[in-house]
Amino acid sequence: MKKVIMDVDTGIDDALAIMYGLESDALEFLGITTVDGNVPLDMVNRNTLKVLSMLGREDVPVFSGAAGPLMKPSRHVHHIHGEDGLGGALIDYPYENMCEAQFAPDFIVEAARHHPGEVTLIAVGPLTNVALAFKQEPLLGELLKEVVIMGGIVSRAGQGNSGPNSEFNIFTDAEAARIVIHGGANVTLVGLDVTKQAVLTARDIETLKGSKYYDFIKQSTEIYRTFSMDKFGLDGCALHDPLAVGFALNRGFLRTEHHYVDVDTVSPLNYGQTVCDFGGLWGEEPNVNVSLEVDSARFVEDFLNVMKNASGKI
Repeated sequence: MKKVIMDVDTGIDDALAIMYGLESDALEFLGITTVDGNVPLDMVNRNTLKVLSMLGREDVPVFSGAAGPLMKPSRHVHHIHGEDGLGGALIDYPYENMCEAQFAPDFIVEAARHHPGEVTLIAVGPLTNVALAFKQEPLLGELLKEVVIMGGIVSRAGQGNSGPNSEFNIFTDAEAARIVIHGGANVTLVGLDVTKQAVLTARDIETLKGSKYYDFIKQSTEIYRTFSMDKFGLDGCALHDPLAVGFALNRGFLRTEHHYVDVDTVSPLNYGQTVCDFGGLWGEEPNVNVSLEVDSARFVEDFLNVMKNASGKI
């Protein structure tokens, strides 16, 4: 199985991504690292531990990471993920598992050194932990097999979700994102170009009725779907983070191209923009696989099948 580390800021779609990855039985989770993002770090830790407890996977170690961006104040989005970060779905859920003592960036470096060329790092939150790991180990890009990032937007100008041309994870810590993008790793950017097309609708959720996670998925996504309905007229939840896991599971879900990408950390208009040089005007070597098309129907079907086939009771 493919060895993975997931770096998360566990809100609703992070939880779905963790569930998808673990229930797929195709990925070997070396650990999960947490970072401040959708909600504050202590809430991210609590949510991650609760989700693992719900899955019966307390064996997966969780490593607490950065409590805020490298250079900016924290920025949270409770209006999308709820006051607890999971739409109230697990507020009273019991859990006894705890975070490990080791700092998340230290764990990332240690795991990469212990398994050189084998570890896929799936980062679905702000890239603060990952940047700190790259600064600690300059050869980390060579030690990791690949880095799959849910973040950015490259081909759909004006359709960002934190600025007209910026996506939340990159915008939250653009300085960290720039370090990672230029860190020499095999990077794939799974951005809003494709994730906004991968939507879990209310009708999709109803196909899960009677399955293990139906209640959790329906309740947790309700606030997310309400936000989508109010803003976009769509009763659905974009599967941003699960699609990054989906790419790790099946390359066929996405069409990517290799281009040079940089991150804007200066402009007041476009801070956090992932600027892709499609025409090679800068003459730089390509450094990122950018996702441009998604087979959304096949991906959503796979996500639903994995959820339907999950065994046992919560």
